[in-house]
Amino acid sequence: MAERTLYQSAPVMRLYIAEHPFHYEMENLCRIFFPYHRIETIPCGTDGNGAHILDYGTLGAYTGMQTELGGIRLQARLFFGGRERTAEERTSLSFPGDLKELERRMGVLLFGLLTQACAYTPKWGILTGVRPIKLLRSLAERMGEEAALQSFQQDWLVSAEKTELSRITMGNEQKILSLSRPESFSLYVSIPFCPTRCSYCSFVSSSVERTAKLIPEYLELLCVEIQHTAEVAKGLGLRLESVYIGGGTPTTLSAEQLAQLLDTITAAFDMSTCREFTVEAGRPDTITAEKLKAILPRGVTRISINPQTLNDHVLETIGRRHTAAQTLEAFSLARACGYDDINMDLIVGFPEDTMESFQETMEGVLALHPESITVHTLSLKRSARIFQDDSEPFSRDAALAGDMLDWGDAQLLQHGYTPYYLYRQSRMVGNLENTGWAKQGKESLYNVYIMDETHTILACGAGAVTKVRDPYSDQLKRIFNFKYPYEYIRRHGEMLTRKEQVRTIYEEYWRARQTLSSV
Repeated sequence: MAERTLYQSAPVMRLYIAEHPFHYEMENLCRIFFPYHRIETIPCGTDGNGAHILDYGTLGAYTGMQTELGGIRLQARLFFGGRERTAEERTSLSFPGDLKELERRMGVLLFGLLTQACAYTPKWGILTGVRPIKLLRSLAERMGEEAALQSFQQDWLVSAEKTELSRITMGNEQKILSLSRPESFSLYVSIPFCPTRCSYCSFVSSSVERTAKLIPEYLELLCVEIQHTAEVAKGLGLRLESVYIGGGTPTTLSAEQLAQLLDTITAAFDMSTCREFTVEAGRPDTITAEKLKAILPRGVTRISINPQTLNDHVLETIGRRHTAAQTLEAFSLARACGYDDINMDLIVGFPEDTMESFQETMEGVLALHPESITVHTLSLKRSARIFQDDSEPFSRDAALAGDMLDWGDAQLLQHGYTPYYLYRQSRMVGNLENTGWAKQGKESLYNVYIMDETHTILACGAGAVTKVRDPYSDQLKRIFNFKYPYEYIRRHGEMLTRKEQVRTIYEEYWRARQTLSSV
């Protein structure tokens, strides 16, 4: 079924907005509780008597702000299950002077109604952003760590467990952030090809079954872009901290192609300052001894072998054409080839996964003793095939996913892993999180830098996004590569021209700093 047709036919939740600009955050809160509904945001009109015109239908919400003598009145209403619930607050705050605080309070009102109606309290409270650790660190810098942790629970309604997870992660993350310098940058290289496309995937990737003929030309042009990007970085005097080759599945390439790619990178960039070099091997069914032996001697320090689950039935359900046994074989092969820093990815919230099978997966992975384990919560974007086909089973039990994470977190701590980075995505089951866990000294620098937006990320390949960060402020500008491999190939010259914007942006940053310094 086509994405557009399915999405338009999804059940609708109407969200009425009256006299405030907080529609985006109110939509996000509604989507936590109704992730498979189409949220239809409607500016709220009034009748001849000034009353708001509402037509909830079977499911709807209203959020309104009204200026009154001496302050502001915030109101939320929810119509669900044939019952209407209301909540309001009067405050002496001003608009627009206290914009962010008014938005937070409006969110608290709506969140309270939603938790009552749905009999479910998300553990991240009213936080819907991608980077909760960044928010906690900002609060800690402003009010101290103790007060920041208290604010997380009292003001943002984050559970005690997630607050503690955030505290530990923030401390571990800070050690990595301190390594970055004003001239630092990291390199990301995209290989947007996979042996097959998993049903939950929303990344820019193409199955080799359909696009194998593009790979040789794509790789040649990618190497050209890498060389051009290295020249830009050298001209600006930037310092390379980490390299990450992702996708897609980079090990979809042959051993010879991987060697060509890695040799291009190490020849083009000054690798003497590079602290970490990751290749995401990803799918076990793409890993061979020949490829592993081509990768290891070319400066790579870390690889990722991603089972997602060790349940063969779940693997079949989500469209991954490999078995749990192949994962174990690939891991053993990597160890035999000399790899001493291996990450493994797991996902909670899969169709037909159970607490018992997730526990078996976690125990099986822990028995391998990988250096790091990243635990993701399933995120269903509308471009994912599993979302487009409502005949496929999908567990929507947010409470079960939360229980899986809680059990998994406890096991990881007991086995000597600590959380070092954490982020969230839209449409995640239960508004939960993705967390990177590692043994001491085996944390991935790149994962922290990309999620924190610590320094510039120069990105090459189809679908890659360069993020140029001002070393002396939070300002960040993006440069987008063409999304699909065929576009990347056809319009490669245009993309190289875009890369020149990196120089221009840095020059703008430097001029702005000089101007401030001279004032």
